[in-house]
Parts: sequence; C-alpha cells; structure tokens
Amino acid sequence: MGENKEGGGKRMADKIALLLVIIGAVNWGLIGVFQFDLVAYIFGGQGALISRIIYTLVGAAGLWSISLLFRDRDPVKD
Repeated sequence: MGENKEGGGKRMADKIALLLVIIGAVNWGLIGVFQFDLVAYIFGGQGALISRIIYTLVGAAGLWSISLLFRDRDPVKD
C-alpha cells in the first residue's frame, strides 16, 4: 500500500487529462452533428481568451493521453 507521491501525482494528471479529452470529444461531437461549439458559446466565442485557454488545455491533454497508450500498468491491488 506504499504509494510514492510521483505515481499518485501522475495518476491525478491522467484523470485530469482524461476529463479534458472527454470535454473536447463532446465539444467536437456537438460541432460535427449540430455545428454548435459549446466552449465558444459558454465563454464568449472562439477568439475569447478563456475559450483559447480551454482549447489549449484540451490539446495538451490529448498529447498527454498519448503517453497512456505506451505505459505499462500494474494491476490495481486493494
């Protein structure tokens, strides 16, 4: 049960990245099906600073998530 802090931090980053990737996927789905950009709608357009920050975070999360494909995972032990 002795987790090191680095592993725990990486796991949290993985969860945050997954959440941002899901947000991005839902937004792209809405754009594709309904031509509706939810992020732009909520935060004042695609050019608004907060929208651009969110788009950038989603992109960075996508890049981080690539690493999940190549990581060895140990089985979870309760």
